[in-house]
Amino acid sequence: MTVLQSFQLAGKIALITGSSAGIGFALARALGEAGAHVVLNGRNAEKVAAAASLLQAEGLKISQSVFDVTNAQDVATAVNKIEADVGAIEILINNAGMQIRGPLHEYKDEDWHTLMRTNLDSVYYVGKTVAQKMIPRGHGKIINICSVQSELGRPGIAPYTASKGALKMFTKGMAIDWGQFGINVNGIGPGYFKTELNQKLVDDPQFSTWLVGRTPSRRWGDVEDLGGAAVFLASDASRFVNGHILYVDGGVTATL
Repeated sequence: MTVLQSFQLAGKIALITGSSAGIGFALARALGEAGAHVVLNGRNAEKVAAAASLLQAEGLKISQSVFDVTNAQDVATAVNKIEADVGAIEILINNAGMQIRGPLHEYKDEDWHTLMRTNLDSVYYVGKTVAQKMIPRGHGKIINICSVQSELGRPGIAPYTASKGALKMFTKGMAIDWGQFGINVNGIGPGYFKTELNQKLVDDPQFSTWLVGRTPSRRWGDVEDLGGAAVFLASDASRFVNGHILYVDGGVTATL
C-alpha cells in the first residue's frame, strides 16, 4: 500500500452524529469523497433526508439513521439497525454538539444539563455502543469533535468550555482503554468556523475583526478545512496515531 492509498476509505462504513448540517455535513462529504459509505444522523428526519439527497446527488454513498444521541436506548437500537442493514461500523465521528451562551452566575441549571447531555453524554453512549461492536472485530476508528475551547476559555461560555475540556480527556481515556483492541481514538479541535452555531459571532463586526487579528492565518475557518484532518484520522494513514487532539484552528491555540 502506498502512502496515498492509505488515505482511501473505499468500502468503509462511517457513522457521523449530528451530520445534517454544518461541520458534520462537511465531514460526511469529505469521508464520502474518500470512498466511505456514510451514515448521516440527526434528530430531525426531514433535515437528515435533505442532507442525504444533496450528497447522493454528488454520487456519494449515503444512508440515514434518525435517532437521539442523548438517549442510551435510542443509540443502542440505532447502532444495531445500522450494523444489520448497512454493515459493520468501522468509523465513528462523534460530532453532535450545541452551545448555550450566558453569564455563569446567571446560568440555568437545565441549560447546564442539556449542554452536558449533548456534548458529553452522547459521546459516552454512542462511543461505548459502537466500540462494543468494534472490539470483537479488532479494529476501528473513533473521532471526537473537540474544540479550541478544549484548551482555551472565553467570557460567557464556561459550561461549553467545561464540556469540551472533558471531551478532550475522555478522548484520551477512550484511546487508553480501547487501543489494546485495535481501536484508534482521536479528536479534532476546530477553531472558529462559519457555521450556524457561530452565526451570531460571524455577524458581529467587532468580534470578527478581533478574531481575524488573533488568528495567525488571518481568517475564519471554512468547514471544508476540516475534511483532510477527518480523512487522515479515519484512514490507515493514522494507524499509529492514538489519543491525539488535532487542532484545526488557523493557529489560534499557538498564540496569545
